[in-house]
Amino acid sequence: MKIVVTDQAGEVHELEGLEGWRAMEVMRDWGLDIKAECGGACSCATCHVWVDPDWAGRLPGPSDDEEDLIYSTLDQKPNSRLSCQIILNDGLDGLKLTLTPSASKTIGA
Repeated sequence: MKIVVTDQAGEVHELEGLEGWRAMEVMRDWGLDIKAECGGACSCATCHVWVDPDWAGRLPGPSDDEEDLIYSTLDQKPNSRLSCQIILNDGLDGLKLTLTPSASKTIGA
């Protein structure tokens, strides 16, 4: 299955993923500029993404913990999600995400 990710520079990447993997893991393993400091524990918000509006309604709703973390980010939008909480399945083949500035490993570098 594939996810389509636009990075912070606007470059679009088609990434191969596996069912059951977190979108964050796919982006990290393909070398995109994503911090993902907590490794998927939903405790840091450094894997913050914007979900394409056509896909936002297809995802399960965020947990209270995820909503609290998203609220703490500077670049939140109504379609904000933590990519560590997006578990890939066949219904998400072709999912479109955009990495936010706050997810970048290179902020302040």
